[in-house]
Amino acid sequence: MAAKEVAVRIRLLIPAGQAKPSPPVGPALGQAGLNIMAFCKDFNAKTAKVPDQAPIPVEVTAFKDKSFTWVRETSEKRERERRCVRPGEYG
Repeated sequence: MAAKEVAVRIRLLIPAGQAKPSPPVGPALGQAGLNIMAFCKDFNAKTAKVPDQAPIPVEVTAFKDKSFTWVRETSEKRERERRCVRPGEYG
């Protein structure tokens, strides 16, 4: 079985348990033709126990068949990306 073809990757910063179809989530996912409510329900269910509605960096991968996956980004991943983009600034 062939891998799905990625249409777009979307990065968002959403408070835990607070994803709503209003901006910034709705417009960002809507432009990719994704099911906004499915994302909001899944995100809110998986982040409901995070304390103090902490902002969670998320990367949503939208596929050409309008399906999607999402992952919580970790600070380690962001740090690695920064080092790849600007290697001279990080010693």
